[in-house]
Amino acid sequence: MARIVRRFGRVEPRRRARGYLLGLLSPLAGKNGWTIAEAAGDITPDGMQRLLNRADWDADAVRDDLRDYVTEHLGDDDGVLIVDETGFLKKGVKSAGVQRQYSGTAGRIENCQLGVFLAYASSKGRALIDREQLYLPQRWNDDLARRAEAGIDEKVKFLTKPAQGLAMLVRALDAGIPARWVTADEAYGKDGKFRAALQHRHVGYVLAVACNQKIPTTAGSSRADVLAAQAPDPAWKRRSCGDGVKGPGSTTGQSPPCPTPAPPNTASHGGC
Repeated sequence: MARIVRRFGRVEPRRRARGYLLGLLSPLAGKNGWTIAEAAGDITPDGMQRLLNRADWDADAVRDDLRDYVTEHLGDDDGVLIVDETGFLKKGVKSAGVQRQYSGTAGRIENCQLGVFLAYASSKGRALIDREQLYLPQRWNDDLARRAEAGIDEKVKFLTKPAQGLAMLVRALDAGIPARWVTADEAYGKDGKFRAALQHRHVGYVLAVACNQKIPTTAGSSRADVLAAQAPDPAWKRRSCGDGVKGPGSTTGQSPPCPTPAPPNTASHGGC
C-alpha cells in the first residue's frame, strides 16, 4: 500500500483500496463485494463498489506499480511470461461481452465473459502482472445499442485475444521485466502475427498448436501431428509435467513422450 498510496488522491478510496486488497488476500471462502466489504468491517458493499466503479484512481498506474514490485522480488533472467485467458460464468445476456463461448474455467462452451491475463514466473515465485479489458466479441462490437446499454465506452474496439496478449507482452518487455521466453496455449500459438512479433523482439517462445496446424519445413508445410508421427525415436524424450503429490510427473500419472525442447522462436506440438 505504501507503494500505491499516491495513486489515490483522497483518504476514503485509499482506505477502501487497502480493505479490498486485504480481502482478496484473505482466506474467505467466497470473494465478492459483500464478503470483502464485511471482512473490511462495512455494513454494505456500497463503498467497495464505489471504489471499483466511480472512484478517481488510475488502475493502469497501479498495474505498473505491481509489475515493478514483482520484478524487484521475483525478477530473474530465466523468467517466463505466460499469456492465458479465463472465463467468468454468467447466467444472463446483459453483462458486457457475455456470450456462449469456450471457457477454460468450465472446460466447455458456456455462457460467460472472457478476460486475457499475463503472469510472470521464475524460480522465486509467480504472480499475475497485467490484464486487458474484457474480451469484446465481434457481435458485441457491431451492436451499438447493446454496447450502450452495457456501458461500454465508444473507444473500446474489438481485439482478438492474441492481440490483447501481445499488447500486455509489449508493455512488460518495454518496462524491462527480465524474461527469457514466453508461453501460451494454441489460441495464441496459431496466430502468425503473435509469433512474428516475438521473433522480432528476439524473445524465445514455446506455444501450443493444434494438431492440424501447418508447420513450415524445408520440404514445405506439413501438419503438426504428421511431423510428430514421422519423428524418429531418438527425437523423443520423456519429460515430467512437474512434481505432484506422488512425485515427479504424478499429476497425470505417466507423462506422455514429447519431442526434445524446441529451439527458441519455434512452436511446439499442442499435446506436449
